[in-house]
Amino acid sequence: MNTQSLLRRSVLVLGIAGLLAGGAYAQSTDPTPQQQDILSDKKDIRQDKQDLAKDRADRNADQHNVNQDRRDLNKDRVDRNKDQRDINKDKLDLRNDDAKYGVNSAQAQADRKDLHTDRVDRNKDQRDINKDRRDLTADRKDRNQDQRDINKDKRDLRKDRKDLRHDRKGR
Repeated sequence: MNTQSLLRRSVLVLGIAGLLAGGAYAQSTDPTPQQQDILSDKKDIRQDKQDLAKDRADRNADQHNVNQDRRDLNKDRVDRNKDQRDINKDKLDLRNDDAKYGVNSAQAQADRKDLHTDRVDRNKDQRDINKDRRDLTADRKDRNQDQRDINKDKRDLRKDRKDLRHDRKGR
């Protein structure tokens, strides 16, 4: 055997060994960067879907709170208006009793007491109205923030799906 044929055989054996090694490497379980991108995109999509569902649940709960606050606000306004009508009636009764029985009469004193009670009730109802308005504003703010989160999650989901399609085409 001469050196030239030995050299040819060695190069041939090394070439075949290289091809086998390359094939084995290609079939290894390590994902390629493209496969890693696809897996990452799928994970991002799952996470975005979970975020979207959570944000929708939060928004719906906040909307429920907004509706409840509006009902409370309406009820408090009805109560306040009723108390104001009672105050107006008591003022009229007081004027009539003052004129009829005198300023220090028992009837006038009772009317003053009723007037005071109605004013206290009206003021309490007004404080409730103010509190309900603050609650309503806060709940609307929360609901609107949740809606913005939903919109952002939808954009993220669309972007991740687009990335996934792009990565699959690049195969």
